[in-house]
Amino acid sequence: MNSHHSSLSYLDPARAEPWASFIEQIDRVAPHLGPLSHWLETLKRPKRILVVDVPIIRDDGSIAHYEGYRVQHNLSRGPGKGGVRFHPAVTLNEVMALAGWMTIKNAALGLPFGGAKGGVRIDPRGFSRAELERITRRYTSEIGIVIGPDKDIPAPDVGTDQQTMAWMMDTYSVNVGHTASGVVTGKPVALGGSLGRHEATGRGVYIAAREAGARLGVPIDGARVVVQGFGNVGGIAARIFRENGAKVIALQDAEATIANPLGIDIPAALTHATAHGSLSGFFGAEPVSEDDFWQLECEYFVPAALEGQVTPERAHNLRTRIIVEGANGPTTPAADDILRQRNILVIPDVLANAGGVTVSYFEWVQDFSSFFWSEEEINARLESIMVKAFDAIWQLALEREVSIRTAAFIIACQRVLAAREQRGLYP
Repeated sequence: MNSHHSSLSYLDPARAEPWASFIEQIDRVAPHLGPLSHWLETLKRPKRILVVDVPIIRDDGSIAHYEGYRVQHNLSRGPGKGGVRFHPAVTLNEVMALAGWMTIKNAALGLPFGGAKGGVRIDPRGFSRAELERITRRYTSEIGIVIGPDKDIPAPDVGTDQQTMAWMMDTYSVNVGHTASGVVTGKPVALGGSLGRHEATGRGVYIAAREAGARLGVPIDGARVVVQGFGNVGGIAARIFRENGAKVIALQDAEATIANPLGIDIPAALTHATAHGSLSGFFGAEPVSEDDFWQLECEYFVPAALEGQVTPERAHNLRTRIIVEGANGPTTPAADDILRQRNILVIPDVLANAGGVTVSYFEWVQDFSSFFWSEEEINARLESIMVKAFDAIWQLALEREVSIRTAAFIIACQRVLAAREQRGLYP
């Protein structure tokens, strides 16, 4: 599970309850929805919440119980779609908020999915591979009543990876009596996974940054970039930034905070993190304090760890031009306001990190048709969907004189609530 170590155990700055942040973001959109605001309450109530007990026999023969969740926030535009998180801080409140952001993200990108999310409250580093397999399979069996290729399609998130998805797909398939490759995305390619899926979220973060930079006159080439979180999102985004001429001057993961004003050798850092499970002890940069990390002068700041990291205090201190949200919900609404006053552009999670779910959509379509595309096709289609969504959201933000986040929420809420209205209430 090494690719996700870096996202675990952040020093949490009094974690704002994520669901409260989501509700506030929804409330801010109400004045922009016209007659559709009549349906807004829909988005403040998850459609379905499943809380499950996940018992396993541990390697020492003892029986242990863990708490698992699957939340389907909204299914008006299609089946649920959203990741599964294994992390010691997973709570129902967090999973609800993450499911809500998936509803918005899928609608903002025009993908035919609703929003869902899942999680199990464990620290995956405390378990053997065999125990993680048992936890995953038991959790999948417990939520099997609400997932399926045309009902709700999980994917990897913090603390889970393609192996987790292989176990989930196998468990579901055994239980329904046939191979159902489309029940999850983010699978190994050999099991119907998509080329380009592993890199998709990080690549999308880069595309969003590039599009923002082009409009603000902040070229990627030569730009200084700071990245918080060095897992599947932050690590790949950092690598693609560097390949395009940017200097990644600082990185933070759960164990270490490091900086090098001349630019960090990202491939070497990735190799180190894979070998040691962390950036700790990497020689290509100097340790810096947490406070200094949040005050480094840069053109692009990429929070790619957990939610609630950009607090009002940190928003006052940040010295960057553009924030590109690789994580879900990293910026609190109060911090958003401060950044807007300080003229720091925020490219929100529901746009910036949507590359992952976009390629998950491609994977799901390929599984249904049993016909697979080349990596070039995948990347070209990802580029085209992301750029089109970015353009529409940017234009609306200019027209309505609102933030990019509010514009993304306006477009998404209009799509979700129009679907709700057209479908009507039954019975």
